[in-house]
Amino acid sequence: MNELLPVNTLSDIPLEYQNTPIGKLLAYHNLGAPLEKYERAELLVGMCMDNRKTLHIPDNFAYVLRTSGANLRHNEFRVSYALAIGGVRHIALIAHNNCGMVGLTRRLPTFVQGMIEVGWNEQEARDYFFLYAPFFEIENEIEFVKLEAQRLRDKYPNISIVPLLYQLEDNRLYLV
Repeated sequence: MNELLPVNTLSDIPLEYQNTPIGKLLAYHNLGAPLEKYERAELLVGMCMDNRKTLHIPDNFAYVLRTSGANLRHNEFRVSYALAIGGVRHIALIAHNNCGMVGLTRRLPTFVQGMIEVGWNEQEARDYFFLYAPFFEIENEIEFVKLEAQRLRDKYPNISIVPLLYQLEDNRLYLV
C-alpha cells in the first residue's frame, strides 16, 4: 500500500489540489474543515455503494454516484450530465479496501442462494451472475481505481479526475 498518500494536515494536500474541490473534499473529510454552504455542486464523486463508507462533506457540494466497486462503466451519461449540465470540472473516484467486488466469483454460491431467497430459481441466478459478474469484478482496488481514473481522463480530457482510496479501518481518504 505504499502507493497511498495520507492527508493528515493541509500541507499534505498536493499543491495541484489545494484550493480545488479535490482539496476541499480531503479537508472536509479527513481534517474536519468547517463545512461551507454551496448553492451548486463543485465535484462529482464516484464511489462504491458499500454501506460502510460515509463522506463528511457539505450539502450541495458534490454529486455522488455510488456503484459497485466505484466502477463508472455504464454510468457515463450520469457523469456527462454532471459535467455538461451541472458544470462540474473535478471528479473524485473513490475505491475502498476490502471491497466485495474483489474476488466476486468466490461469492457465486452466496449470490445464488440470496437470489433464490428473493424468488429466483437457481439456474436464473447462476445465468445472471455469469452474465454480469465479469463487468463488475475487480482484482485489486488500487489498480482498478487508477485504471478507471485513466479511462475517464481519456473520455473527459479537460476534467481533473483523481483516484482515492477510502480505508475502512480509519475512515480516511488517501490519494492514490
